[in-house]
Amino acid sequence: MPNFNGVWSLTTQFQYVSDWPIPFPTNIGVFFGSYVSEVNATINFINLASAGNAKSFGNLTTAKRNNGGFGSTTRGVTGGGYTGPTNVIEFITFATKSDTSDFGDLSVARGYPAGSSNNTRGLFSGGYASNYSDVIDYVTIASEGNATDFGNLTIGRYGQGSLASPTRSVTGGGVDSNNQRSNVMDYVTISSTGNATDFGDLVAAREYIVTGASETRGLFMGGSSSTTYYDNIEYITIGSTGNTTDFGDLSSAKTIGAGCSSNTIAVYAGGTESGGYINTIDQVTIASTGNATDFGDLLAAGGQMSSASNCHGGVQ
Repeated sequence: MPNFNGVWSLTTQFQYVSDWPIPFPTNIGVFFGSYVSEVNATINFINLASAGNAKSFGNLTTAKRNNGGFGSTTRGVTGGGYTGPTNVIEFITFATKSDTSDFGDLSVARGYPAGSSNNTRGLFSGGYASNYSDVIDYVTIASEGNATDFGNLTIGRYGQGSLASPTRSVTGGGVDSNNQRSNVMDYVTISSTGNATDFGDLVAAREYIVTGASETRGLFMGGSSSTTYYDNIEYITIGSTGNTTDFGDLSSAKTIGAGCSSNTIAVYAGGTESGGYINTIDQVTIASTGNATDFGDLLAAGGQMSSASNCHGGVQ
């Protein structure tokens, strides 16, 4: 915190807005951890209501990558990932910049779990440890504790993306147990438990997909195969079933970034493109179609992080 002793100018104090102890904006997106040449514990945050560069929120208790994340209106939660794999689940309170606190443990330690949530319950779907996981775990976001078994995906996979409406979670893409990139989308009803049901297919089979959603529409963005990076953005209507439809393109072909959304916009942050790791953040308006535009930059180039917001489609 800057020392304001003897400083009476509000203008002077406002230049330190990142240190100013006022409530944060109501449309917060956070990005947990990342990787470039080494794993780091940094938590970036952005104001989804106003384009601009990310600021520092705090740090994870342990540096990690390839973790999963989701949020409610009050908390952001991240779990699993590497170095490890780990079963640790951590959380932040959106209203206060700080480091993460312990939440509990996943049922199975794994990297690459895909996170999704409504305002009450959060899901960690799939991932990889010693094998391709089809496990779906759930937690009650407001109450710390260990994750509970929810059911299973239709196939075991990692590198998939998940998104949610207030009622459904949809998981798509990834790498399956045959080491093949998948175009499969599954869905579950968040308030119940049970195995996933087929939703439809992505236009392009790929891994490391980034997602975003409003209450009604879900987006699958970017990703990669063994030889190709994708700039594809595809969308679904979450309340129905069926294959994805073309939405537009990212600013570049990229993979292993992270995404979050308000009920209005979705962003794709960081990741890698053909020249290496990047710090750029793209944005799209979810209700329309079209190509992504610039939102701002992360604190540093990196990828393989998870994300959460307090205002996405699954949060009412």
